Amino acid sequence: MKNNSLQNWDIIITPNKGWFDISIKELWRFRGLLWMQVKRDFVNFYKQTILGPLWFFIQPLLSTIVFTIIFNKVAKIPTDELPPILFYMSGIIGWNYFSDCLTHTSGTFKKFAVIFGRVYFPRIIIPSGKVISGIIKFCIQLVLFLGFYFYYIIIGNQEINPSYILLFLLPVMIIQIAILGQGIGLILSSLTTKYRDLEHLISFGIQLIMYASPIVYPLSSVPDQYRNYIIANPMTPIIEGFRYIFLGVGQFSIMMYFYSLFVSIIIFIFGTLIFYRVEKNFIDSV
Repeated sequence: MKNNSLQNWDIIITPNKGWFDISIKELWRFRGLLWMQVKRDFVNFYKQTILGPLWFFIQPLLSTIVFTIIFNKVAKIPTDELPPILFYMSGIIGWNYFSDCLTHTSGTFKKFAVIFGRVYFPRIIIPSGKVISGIIKFCIQLVLFLGFYFYYIIIGNQEINPSYILLFLLPVMIIQIAILGQGIGLILSSLTTKYRDLEHLISFGIQLIMYASPIVYPLSSVPDQYRNYIIANPMTPIIEGFRYIFLGVGQFSIMMYFYSLFVSIIIFIFGTLIFYRVEKNFIDSV
């Protein structure tokens, strides 16, 4: 009789029992909630603003102009003989997506604690929605980059020698940025439920990682004794690979990229596992 009554329920919620107790079927069942959140995040970005969606273009454009003036004109940092606009923007748009994924994901438990305590749904949907909505912003900013890119090609800039044979790696790199940012963000979100001090270090840490990535300087300008430390940063092969594909410059190798991809996958898996582990009882400590 008891078994028959259980079979009449559409959804049966049971506690996670182990580290690897992750239900893909359950995530698929809540896919409507995921897409609803993606739509909400995208609309809320420019809602009640004067310039609206133009902010997607303004932010990387202003950052590129500032980097060009400060790092190229004043500090005289080389750009591998590329137009500074292309050099800096090629690094900024990828870094912005990584930074957004990490920042928005790292505050999941704290920002949504009230909702998590009242309604049941797979908690991973919240950070996943942030990452997916960020892809839309990345693609819009990529269009801006391509506008300048084709302009310099049309005027005959001789320094641009794209490697279109590696263009198939571009979607892989975008997904890699997403899982790397989300993986680190999930780890930080899980740790901040117990160690609140980490909240103050996130923005500072992101800034440090940015300067440890070849965004405002080319990898070729890094002294040999420090180059391995910069390459150890998994974002370095992504940025160098993006420039190598479109601009034909940068110290890019397949082995270096596979290292970055492997590290990104490991971080994402570890972040997901620890996120599912912490969600069981985080409500008692937030």
